Amino acid sequence: MSLGIDGAPALLLAVLLATAVFAGTVLLWPRLSVRGPGAVLGRSALQLAITLTMAVPLLLAANSSYGFYGSWGDLLSLRRDDPIPAGTDTSGADPSGRDGLRVRGTHSWRYGGSGDPEAVGRIEAVTVRGARSGLSAQAYVYLPPQYAYATARRREEFPVVLALSGFPSTPRVLLDLLRYPQRALEAVRAGRMRPAVLVLMTPTVAPPRDTECVDVPGGPQAETFFAHDLRAAVASHYGLTRDARGWGVMGNSVGGYCALKLALREPDAYRAAAGLSASYEAARDADTGDLFGGDAGLRRESDLLWRLRNLPQPPVSLLVASSRKGEHQYPRTMEFIDAVRAPARVSSIVLGSGGHHYETWGREVPPALEWLVGRLSPP
Repeated sequence: MSLGIDGAPALLLAVLLATAVFAGTVLLWPRLSVRGPGAVLGRSALQLAITLTMAVPLLLAANSSYGFYGSWGDLLSLRRDDPIPAGTDTSGADPSGRDGLRVRGTHSWRYGGSGDPEAVGRIEAVTVRGARSGLSAQAYVYLPPQYAYATARRREEFPVVLALSGFPSTPRVLLDLLRYPQRALEAVRAGRMRPAVLVLMTPTVAPPRDTECVDVPGGPQAETFFAHDLRAAVASHYGLTRDARGWGVMGNSVGGYCALKLALREPDAYRAAAGLSASYEAARDADTGDLFGGDAGLRRESDLLWRLRNLPQPPVSLLVASSRKGEHQYPRTMEFIDAVRAPARVSSIVLGSGGHHYETWGREVPPALEWLVGRLSPP
């Protein structure tokens, strides 16, 4: 039985422990209802134990729903590299890491009762190591069924979509909660989208720091990793196009900010982007630290509204998604839409109600993914 942070066994154990502590408190309380320092300390300890054990199941349930942490190591920031995920077949692993990409194994998945890669596609767990940035990060790469029998020339014609989660998070939420491969397969089978290769990962490439896809002065070069290293490694390993017209990026929350920023700042890397509940400027808190080395000019250049209003806009296609009720970024989203000018183009998905969570993003991913792939035209 696995006691992973996002699994049912850990949640059940936490509930049982909380129940046991509550029952113990009920039994012991009469004995401690006397005067004296020992009794006071005993009552205080029981109250603290109840508070902590009651909170743990709630926090585990929230983490399971929202995917903040994928493992205990993620929570405690004890390691950079995740273990091989459960359900991953390592027999096809490629330990060589040629081209800056190492295949760690194949993630087993099923759709419509089938687990045949020729019918539903293949999901590989990979590690990407950046030659220019010096960073490394883990991801899942979804190869559609059509990729398996495509010629080398035809593989260059597949659009490539980088999908980013929020912070803190794990790439598994893009599989388990937002279900990107399933969404893509459904859209292709329904004739709403061309087959595309998906790269699924978090924007956190220097954990535990939230780098907001910024090239930090004297620190992690996150923008360089996504704009150059990741594209080069994936394109080389899988025989895909390097042309920006064939690459798009989308994400939710911090991932949405990264997506829009990469398109606006790196149009030679990504020609289209979609931000779901995106922020429009880099955060500054305990998780980020000072991302710009105190340079107000660098911070201003990463403010997307400032860029749109003060700098020439590149020929990119952008999509933003928000909700009129329940989404605090809705007013800023409307400002973003109003600020876009040619040659940039903007589209939007505006829900009547929603929020900053996976239930809302789950509704937005299918149309946003189809829109994004529709804007990509590999040569």
